[in-house]
Amino acid sequence: MTMTPEQLLHNPFLNKGTAFTAEERKAYGLEGLLPPAVQTLDQQVKQAYAQYQSKVDDLQKRMFLMEIFNTNHVLFYKLFSEHIAEFMPVVYDPTIADTIENYSALFVEPQNATYLSIDDPDSMEAALKHSAAGRDIRLIVVTDAEGILGIGDWGTQGVDIAVGKLMVYTAAAGIDPSQVLPVVLDAGTNNKELLDDDLYLGNRHERIYGAQYDAFVDQFVETAEKLFPKLYLHFEDFGRSNAANILNRYKDKITTFNDDIQGTGIIVLAGLLGAMNITKQNMTDQTYLSFGAGTAGAGITSRIYEEFIQEGMDPEEAKKHFYMVDKQGLLFDDMTDLTPEQKPFARKRSEFANADELTNLEAVVKAIHPTILVGTSTQPGSFTESIVKEMAAHTERPIIFPLSNPTKLAEAKAEDLLTWTDGKALVATGIPAAPVELNGVTYEIGQANNALVYPGLGLGTIASTASLLSDSMISAAAHSLGGIVDPSQPGAAVLPPVTKLDAFSQTVALAVAKQAIADGLNKDNIANVEQAVADMKWVPEYKDLDVTVDKEG
Repeated sequence: MTMTPEQLLHNPFLNKGTAFTAEERKAYGLEGLLPPAVQTLDQQVKQAYAQYQSKVDDLQKRMFLMEIFNTNHVLFYKLFSEHIAEFMPVVYDPTIADTIENYSALFVEPQNATYLSIDDPDSMEAALKHSAAGRDIRLIVVTDAEGILGIGDWGTQGVDIAVGKLMVYTAAAGIDPSQVLPVVLDAGTNNKELLDDDLYLGNRHERIYGAQYDAFVDQFVETAEKLFPKLYLHFEDFGRSNAANILNRYKDKITTFNDDIQGTGIIVLAGLLGAMNITKQNMTDQTYLSFGAGTAGAGITSRIYEEFIQEGMDPEEAKKHFYMVDKQGLLFDDMTDLTPEQKPFARKRSEFANADELTNLEAVVKAIHPTILVGTSTQPGSFTESIVKEMAAHTERPIIFPLSNPTKLAEAKAEDLLTWTDGKALVATGIPAAPVELNGVTYEIGQANNALVYPGLGLGTIASTASLLSDSMISAAAHSLGGIVDPSQPGAAVLPPVTKLDAFSQTVALAVAKQAIADGLNKDNIANVEQAVADMKWVPEYKDLDVTVDKEG
């Protein structure tokens, strides 16, 4: 690679900033382009963290971190790795929602992303080639941004979710940042606020669906697979009408993953397995109620159902343990607007003497007495005191996971759930929650954060050269996390803490890679799976550069 000294200083994959040694500065023509002092990486990290702490709010902190990311990946990830729990809600959810909503107004730098337009499909291959710039791309996070977090359709501005997701892959699991590519598929937007905004940077038309959209997605997948033959393709925040269809179209053909459908399901399963470790109960004895039956709710329900099957239960018998409530109430099989993902769990009205009354969550809780209640509804405060006490009256340790985020959309607060159940509830939340002091016990609250699972899942899948991501690999990931819980600890969380995200990502990666090889899915012969995972892990440290600098410019 040949470049000018100025290009070297502006290449985030190669730039060392003030850490370029005197010898390097002379060799690369950097004399006079940097202050004379030479700093170590540790000194740069200390300096950057002090600047970070001076920022007045999380949005300003995220913007500062992105400035570092845009100029020096090693410094960014070294800083991130030393403050991973503190930075997670700033780099990703919930602060990233603010940057997505303001992306066009705040735009400064494309951050190595690829912007693909449904209006210009002929340039797709060239765009991906130019973005990769000869790099060995192993991981793409792609979004069409129709269903961003809990905030909806944000068009091209949703590219930030792909950028942020990849940052977590690297910080948590050590995926090499030179081997990743964030991509947005801009099919338009139905967000009138964006369409009316003069600053909006995306396609200024309503979102396109149907055959043209499907062809656009198919073209992207085929092109990406052709250009990057060792690719792990992660779909993120696609809309309800497309997400499951796309996953089902490709999951048995290529190495692919949808975090909203599969990732959330894995982390909830891990939390439930952790709860089972605490209560000493069997998963297959539980009654599961999902409040929210969209992409996330249906995906989680399907994952937990698959676990019942893997534990040996007959599929039809297993379905009797699952109930789904959406805006119309309990889902029944005679409803005409059910999605394919909802239909397997819709119930018959004949099962209930009062079927017509089951139009709200409280009525359903009273009718079925669930032992597990999982919320993906984005309906704040919907897990009320009366509902929770009704649930607790019929099960010794109610398992309640209010997962909707950001904070303003959560179904309940962890503190309230524990107070209303006198500390008996086993709680995981979708956003970080502080420990709760109650009756002399400190209750740690597990965060059902997909970041506990998807980075390690990706690392293990890539390291094992798996041709597909199998259900057994996904189950292995969940079990590896669920087994970490210490049931002897009073107030123990059902999930391990995000503070140890990097260590747990390696646990997940190893379990997934071993399962891939056990399933015979590895493309390459792997003699030592532990070594394969270790070799795949990137460490943020400055190395000698394989680059030629044209000092004459």
